[in-house]
Amino acid sequence: MKNATTKFCLLVLLLMTTMVFSQGKIKGSIIDNELHSPLSGVNITVKGLPKGTITDMDGKFTLNATTASGQVVISYIGYKTQNLNFSFSKGTEVDLGTLTLVSDSNQLEEVVIKSTVIDIAKDRKTPVAVSTIKASEIQQKLGNQEFPEILANTPSVYASKAGGGFGDSRVVIRGFDQKNIAVMINGVPVNDMENSSVYWSNWAGLSDVTSYLQVQRGLGSSKIVNAAVGGNINVVTKTSDMKEGGTVSTSVANNNYLKTNVAYNTGKMKNGVSASVLLSQTSGSEYANGTEFQGGNYYIAFGYEANKKNNLQFTFTGAPQWHNQRTTSPTIAQYLKFGENGEPNRRLNLDAGYLNGDAYNFKTNYYHKPVASLNWDYKISEKTKFSTVLYGSWGRGGGTSANGVARGLQYTNDLFRNTDGTLNVDKIQAWNTGQLPITVGTNTATRSLTNGEYLNYSSTSADLTNGISKIASTNSHNWYGAVASLNTKLSNAFTLDFGFDMRAYKGIHFQTVTDNIGATGYKDLLTSTNGNSNAAQPNNVYTTYAALPNLNPLWNTDYQTKVNYNNDSKVNWLGGFTQLEYSKNNLTAFVQGAVSQQAYKRIDYFRYTVASGDQETSFKKLLGGNIKAGLNYNINKHHSVFVNSGYYSKQPFMNAVYPNNRNIVNSNLTNEKILGFELGYGFRSSKFNANVNVYRTTWKDRFQTVTDNTILTGTTLENPNGYFSFSGINETHQGVEIDMNYKPFSQLMINAMFSMGDYHYDGNASSTRYTVTNEAFGNDAVAKTLYLDRVKVGNAPQTTTSIGATYEVVKRVKLDANYRFTDRLYANMVPTNFQTDTNQGVLQLPSFGLVDAGFSYKMLVGRDKNNSVNFRLNVNNLLDKIYILESNSNNFVKTRDNFTTDAAYAAYTNTLYKGLDPSNQVFFGFGRTWNFTMTYNF
Repeated sequence: MKNATTKFCLLVLLLMTTMVFSQGKIKGSIIDNELHSPLSGVNITVKGLPKGTITDMDGKFTLNATTASGQVVISYIGYKTQNLNFSFSKGTEVDLGTLTLVSDSNQLEEVVIKSTVIDIAKDRKTPVAVSTIKASEIQQKLGNQEFPEILANTPSVYASKAGGGFGDSRVVIRGFDQKNIAVMINGVPVNDMENSSVYWSNWAGLSDVTSYLQVQRGLGSSKIVNAAVGGNINVVTKTSDMKEGGTVSTSVANNNYLKTNVAYNTGKMKNGVSASVLLSQTSGSEYANGTEFQGGNYYIAFGYEANKKNNLQFTFTGAPQWHNQRTTSPTIAQYLKFGENGEPNRRLNLDAGYLNGDAYNFKTNYYHKPVASLNWDYKISEKTKFSTVLYGSWGRGGGTSANGVARGLQYTNDLFRNTDGTLNVDKIQAWNTGQLPITVGTNTATRSLTNGEYLNYSSTSADLTNGISKIASTNSHNWYGAVASLNTKLSNAFTLDFGFDMRAYKGIHFQTVTDNIGATGYKDLLTSTNGNSNAAQPNNVYTTYAALPNLNPLWNTDYQTKVNYNNDSKVNWLGGFTQLEYSKNNLTAFVQGAVSQQAYKRIDYFRYTVASGDQETSFKKLLGGNIKAGLNYNINKHHSVFVNSGYYSKQPFMNAVYPNNRNIVNSNLTNEKILGFELGYGFRSSKFNANVNVYRTTWKDRFQTVTDNTILTGTTLENPNGYFSFSGINETHQGVEIDMNYKPFSQLMINAMFSMGDYHYDGNASSTRYTVTNEAFGNDAVAKTLYLDRVKVGNAPQTTTSIGATYEVVKRVKLDANYRFTDRLYANMVPTNFQTDTNQGVLQLPSFGLVDAGFSYKMLVGRDKNNSVNFRLNVNNLLDKIYILESNSNNFVKTRDNFTTDAAYAAYTNTLYKGLDPSNQVFFGFGRTWNFTMTYNF
């Protein structure tokens, strides 16, 4: 009996033990709250138990629980940890469904456009090198910096302030400038249709409305044909159906910077309608002297979800602004001349000064580019979805510069400069009005009248009748387009996309007079010599127009009196694309192809008359396209690999089709050819993530022109208004990239990246010299060799690295800091420097490292503590490092052989700055700057 009792007790104990260790399974899936995409590698544990699991590539998980009830703990780097109660009281399985992880930030939850028109890469699925930056990081760390600068700690990305004017920054990816980077906003292409430029000042308010931006390095995942030689920048803005609430914020910073921002969104109401509005105003000055600016931003969005199948989103946004610039790069010698204690004057601006005691700048940009878009997503069935975006853009504005000379002297001549380096525009005014004599050599003279008037004009001849005016170059446009995509699941594994991309663009280009600076008027030389089809166009112009943006998006400038040039350009684009994707288990693969026809037309109202028959060209049509393929394989929950490759045949820009702004088609047109290959590895875990990529891109048959500034004698040009045309330029860009983040415990996040590239020219190219009428110039009619083989590509660092950390000192109080190092940065390569095989290559600039730091605090307010007041302080270049950002010249240090005496050589070596010849024209980076923002979220 005793044995039977013992056996029974052991059996009961065994059953109880089995129940304890086999209570049941917990399953579910995890998605991101902003991207609405699966999160792989999310850590799932039961509180108090040692073992857990992580989500797979689809964000799904299954966890064996050995307790009848408890809490599931869900944690992931960069996201708020969630704790969920569970109980097996009703069975042996608990399905938690789809759970949303919220970014660990001070921002409200944001909903983004869920459209197949927007090509967003997904982690551990899309086989491209990608970095995603969310609104919380943008709004915290950007401050008063330029929008592209938020990418500064991304591998192989270089964000330069260039001259430092408001919105004048530029971005380079893998050594390719932003003309060869496709920028998309909600699926709408942004790159200029004529030359593929991106003007960030036109998008000055973009940081206020961005939900997240994604940088796809390399050929990217975009299905349409675009300028993505170096990569894609996809910006997705907030939509009308965001969570109900609003924000009020104000920011202050160095140099009288002040920004105010008000936003409110209704959330999706019961009738399916939603709305969102944002208004902001910014003013102040940048770091350099004379770079004052003022800008606004408006963003209006309406949404309507008619039913579960139809969703409409309408947005209308614009950022009217004007800003003074620094576009003339001083020499190092000038920075030192106007500096103190042997240090350069980093604020020096050769374009700015004073007139009658008021600030004056010859370089002012003014623009207003409203953009309207309508996104329609139609869910035809469970397997098929149709998405489209219709858009229109109406850009109005331009930029100013100096026009004419005083006795052959440009406005930047030291004769017109004060002892502190600022321009003395009063002297220019005195010359223009005949009051100031100017000495050239031993000859002193005062300005002469022309028929009783002081008339300025565009000639650079050293005569006594000319003066200096401020001229505005208008670059307006009307742009309409549509992108549509049909997405259908052919089976559980195969998905097919196909669609079209249509664009129609008209560019409007002319010059007007902004300020004659005391002169009587302006004499238009072109209309007097070449004739003009517009009989109402006067030869002498007395009307001036302010360099300010007009708030009317459809403002018509036909009434303005135009000088020097007046032409329109038309660019039409028609493209089609398709993609087949396979996704099953751990394998995702795709193949895609696209084709486009680009048509260019030019209409010139000044250089050609209607009677000549040459005023308007026919459309020059060029065909281009691409094919890409890629594969991603998830080895397990931690490790994944991908490979992709693609080939582009890219049409040249407008200036290659019609060189030198003439209605003559280039007889040597050829498409540029780009071949890219990439291999990547990814590691994901609950505490540590890492990516490693290697890539190689070849770029062949580049076309480039530069103005011919060859001097014949004195200031007389040998080939006035002529140019050099370079063809057959080939480049190779290759390298390795590493980025990682580590969260050893919940309060600390560490980020790091490293990239090393090799960007160089392959083989030699050819150079041909042309006159103003596109005829080969004299003895240079035969193409000459440009010795470019193995020369480094300039204007981008080929080694970058950074490391940063964010630490939560106490709850809702965070400190962060970041160190970024830049090396192997080369000057801008000018092809005319390489007409002999004895050239020294491209000038390498000194390396530099910068420290940025920040502090943030979130204070909960309101009865239920649902609202918050957020405080953020940023200090950029904390250690006030002096560094050179870029160089527009390649002047190497001279050797002893260039000097007749040792004393002369020694005197020269004493003028070197960090090993650089002082004659180099450079831009120094900003010194220490700061910004402070206070935001109320409700």
